Amino acid sequence: DNLGYIMIESLETLLLQAPAQSVRGDSKALSMMLSTNLRNENYRNPIERGYDSMKYFIQDNWQRIWVLAVWIGICAGLFTYKYIQYKNRAAYDVMGACVSIAKGGAETLKFNMALILLPVCRNTITWLRNKTKLGVVVPFDDNLNFHKVIAFGITIGVGLHAISHLACDFPRLLAATEEEYEPMEQYFGEQPTSYWWFVKGVEGWTGITMVVLMAIAFTLATPWLRRGRLNLPKPLKKLTGFNAFWYTHHLFIIVYGMLIVHGIKLYLTKEWYKKTTWMYLAVPMLLYACERLTRALRSTVKPVSILKVAVYPGNVLALHMSKPAGFKYKSGQYMFVNCKAVSPFEWHPFSITSSPGDDYLSVHIRTLGDWTRQLKTVFSEVCRPPANGKSGLLRADNQGNNLDFPTVLIDGPYGAPAQDYKKYDVVLLVGLGIGATPMISILKDIVNNMKTKQEEEAALESGVNSSVPPPSPLSKKSTFKTTQAYFYWVTREQGSFDWFKGVMNEVAETDHDNVIEMHNYCTSVYEEGDARSALITMLQSLNHAKNGVDVVSGTRVKSHFAKPNWRSVYKRIAVTHSGQRVGVFYCGAPALVPELKQLAADFTHKTPTKFDFHKEN
Repeated sequence: DNLGYIMIESLETLLLQAPAQSVRGDSKALSMMLSTNLRNENYRNPIERGYDSMKYFIQDNWQRIWVLAVWIGICAGLFTYKYIQYKNRAAYDVMGACVSIAKGGAETLKFNMALILLPVCRNTITWLRNKTKLGVVVPFDDNLNFHKVIAFGITIGVGLHAISHLACDFPRLLAATEEEYEPMEQYFGEQPTSYWWFVKGVEGWTGITMVVLMAIAFTLATPWLRRGRLNLPKPLKKLTGFNAFWYTHHLFIIVYGMLIVHGIKLYLTKEWYKKTTWMYLAVPMLLYACERLTRALRSTVKPVSILKVAVYPGNVLALHMSKPAGFKYKSGQYMFVNCKAVSPFEWHPFSITSSPGDDYLSVHIRTLGDWTRQLKTVFSEVCRPPANGKSGLLRADNQGNNLDFPTVLIDGPYGAPAQDYKKYDVVLLVGLGIGATPMISILKDIVNNMKTKQEEEAALESGVNSSVPPPSPLSKKSTFKTTQAYFYWVTREQGSFDWFKGVMNEVAETDHDNVIEMHNYCTSVYEEGDARSALITMLQSLNHAKNGVDVVSGTRVKSHFAKPNWRSVYKRIAVTHSGQRVGVFYCGAPALVPELKQLAADFTHKTPTKFDFHKEN
């Protein structure tokens, strides 16, 4: 009441109030829902339990299962075909099963070396996601996982091929009698007298060099070396990290060149049409070369100018750029960013935080490594402390000031799991720290769609657009199905809420129909209901009731403390949207993935509400 004081009775009420996020009222409804699907596990035999587990596993992973089954089937078929082919040749009498194993391994190797390029053709995958219905049966979100699976297949192929030749075939040729060796003379010439003869030949040194280069690339691509997790001595530490992974992965150019030479200079095959290595590689290599060319041309043909820069608490750099002509993207997608002032060769992916309806592009970059640290440094030099009322620690607006910003190139957009949110009536968006970035773009998109809808309704009511036929409700629904969104942003630092302050307030002001439900969680404060956070909760409630602004986040969205009870979150959505399909989209640290994924599976199997879990790679 603006009296400047509070009565003791009101203070007691504020201190003793229950946490705002209680979902106890839903428990009864959930219990009734679960009781129809649950049976006492103790009275079911192991076969029934095993059958249910298998059924749920297939339901959750059928896309991955069929892709892996086809891949394993092709590899097994190629190996068997070559093994039988060489079993019926003269070489088998001298070298035995080793030659058949080596050739079988080589055939799977050729196939996998061709296939491994396809999952990293980002433009092709994005086009297939956007323009075709293949996403229903092909798990495009798992492209990098499949890339790793193929790499494992290559490792097995290399092992079979190299070990069989080096440890078995070559020693047997050296030990063969003149009579045994005679059929081999047409392939190898005179019988070699030393092991070195095989190694120094083109076939030998290209094979060994390829194995060494691939071993380096594969080792430095492992997560603990790529992310620098191992506690190594300082000299060795410099040989790990993202840069080491990125540069050594480009050794594949040398490897593929040697693979073609190795495939032409074969000992046991002389006819050109039987040397099939180049046939396997031709189309994938051409497709990948076109991909890289497209990326290079697109990034230089579509220059961007920096419109605004802001440095926020928590080491976050926000870049607002001009939107190139013809740059069409969906909320949830990402693009690659390059800054020549930091490194002319390095490109790093970042989620787009602007929405497709905005006339600019924006990314929010957290300082987590060498490249991002240097990027923040070069842009901070141009920035100044903000004027009153503007957010951020440092800002620079390029509004007729002709500021000397570093040159930035972009490449994209590329498809990501979050872009499919429009397929769901209900979405649960979960962001951990900087992982909120793709979710912010989705919130903006929903707000822009709400604004458009409100404008159309207002125009129809006033009769302004009576001459223009309204868009078909059916076509609108087919592209934008989302009727309810739940956004949970969990962050450790209070300053993080400054990153997307404007968006939060815009959503709170625009969303009159309560389409978007937003929850900010600050984990550095004790949970609600805990006596140690009671005073903060009291002040927060007072200020929100009086001014409509949260004292913790500085936005119209009320903040909660500690971590969310994810089971309660799922429980409330399952009760509220019984029988509907809910899209769960997560971006952030991998630690939370198992819990969210398991809860999605549990509630899908045991309630009428179906949860589809998606995570960013």
